[in-house]
Amino acid sequence: MKVDDTVLMAYVDDELSPQERQLIEDELRAHAELADKVALLQASRLPYRDAFAAQRLPPVPASLVKRVDDLIRAQTEAAQQPVAAASSAASGANDPAIGHNAALPPSKPVRSRLRIAPAWLAVAFVGGAFFCALALRLAPGVGLGPGTSIVANLSGGAPGSGTMAVASTMASLPWVQVAASYQQLYSRDTVAHMWPDVSDAQSTVDEIRNEDGIALRVPDLSKAGLRFIRVQRLKFHGKPLVQIVYLPKTGDPVALCVIKEDKANQAVASQRIDAMNVVTWREASLGYALIGPSSGGDLVPLGKEIAERHFDPLFGSV
Repeated sequence: MKVDDTVLMAYVDDELSPQERQLIEDELRAHAELADKVALLQASRLPYRDAFAAQRLPPVPASLVKRVDDLIRAQTEAAQQPVAAASSAASGANDPAIGHNAALPPSKPVRSRLRIAPAWLAVAFVGGAFFCALALRLAPGVGLGPGTSIVANLSGGAPGSGTMAVASTMASLPWVQVAASYQQLYSRDTVAHMWPDVSDAQSTVDEIRNEDGIALRVPDLSKAGLRFIRVQRLKFHGKPLVQIVYLPKTGDPVALCVIKEDKANQAVASQRIDAMNVVTWREASLGYALIGPSSGGDLVPLGKEIAERHFDPLFGSV
């Protein structure tokens, strides 16, 4: 069975029939890499449409509309080729995106996803929000030195088109740069209405501790005026990267990111990456980055309090 990203998105969005879901779940159990993709897609399900509906955005350029139409047409034509081949080989109707048994009916929702997937990817950049699977799973060897904008790289811009004020500290590490650039995609409207599922959050923390080997401690920052929103398992160059999102009483979200780093401890330090304030430190082979908008003020005092464990844990006891 061929399972591509379009089918996995349809699975995550609950657009498949029960038979199709069972086939996908069989594949997920058999292939860990597919299960990882599904986890990333589930982590990226943020209400971007609702967030941007309330904002005044410039009209989409006619050239971009034409480009999206061309992409849709090309994708549809490519998807129809295996359909013709399958029709000549079997008397029953197959869904070429999944390649399941001919006895099963075709999946209309999946074909709908095939038609709109290119448009969704293109318009996501227009809105300024893209899911974390592409934002964080960069191919090895992609340069992320000072002066490189990760958003420009992903959207086809030339290296050096962005600005990063980075010194020779932890903030110059590629994972910190990527996490800071990804955090810029968040706005208050994106997460303000979200409330955590305690059971789901605890399960995620258990997976991070048991499967990723990260002794995660999720601090309760409510005393500092930050409400816990969610904890996510992401990846950077194949390494587990944890993102804990908080929402202050005013302003845009703040994230605490954690990654395994077998390096010496490092004291709390502050840097500026694009429009984000970044506070980093390293302790017990774990690297930390507290990231928030520069408009939100100095994060160093909060970073020191987290590093010194002045806050009780929401999940995790170490």
